[in-house]
Amino acid sequence: MKTKSVLLLMALMFFAIPMFAQGGAAGAGSAANIWVPVTAGFSMAIASGLCALGQGKAIAGACEGIARNPSAFAAIRFALIFGLVLIESLALYTFAIIFIKVN
Repeated sequence: MKTKSVLLLMALMFFAIPMFAQGGAAGAGSAANIWVPVTAGFSMAIASGLCALGQGKAIAGACEGIARNPSAFAAIRFALIFGLVLIESLALYTFAIIFIKVN
């Protein structure tokens, strides 16, 4: 068991050597910065899609709750609007972070 862990540790150290290699300058025209807009688009798409799924599930739950108990319409509506605001704020936070990061 000890030999296995020593060999595993040596293998990990061997594969970590390129991490310490000197890279190019990460300036404005470097190859690392060309992927920032692409990843920003993907992250906004993922955030918007998941927010849409969450909003759909919240609205479906509110409709079912109102259908089961129409007298609780006001309380369900308040909880629904509050939940939708919080869900939408996640997409807006993602948009703000992307806007700051890209510019």
